[in-house]
Amino acid sequence: MNHLWLSSLLLINLIAFALYGIDKAKAIRHAWRIPERILLTCSLLAPLGSGLGMFAFRHKIRKPYFHLATLAGFILWAAAAYVFFKLS
Repeated sequence: MNHLWLSSLLLINLIAFALYGIDKAKAIRHAWRIPERILLTCSLLAPLGSGLGMFAFRHKIRKPYFHLATLAGFILWAAAAYVFFKLS
């Protein structure tokens, strides 16, 4: 069961990281962008990938609500991990 947990966590964080990179590339080309609500949802559900994507691509780093969403995501995942490992 732990392998499923870690695989899922890794996968969603890789997707979030990729979405930040894709959105940055589209911003540079003035192309259609990924909506901010999608990126904010990624920050809540995959904070590590989103945080790394924000800083690796220097994307959305000037918007404080992205930092807050990423922090909230870390808190959410810490609480979920505590409950998950406490019950197993």
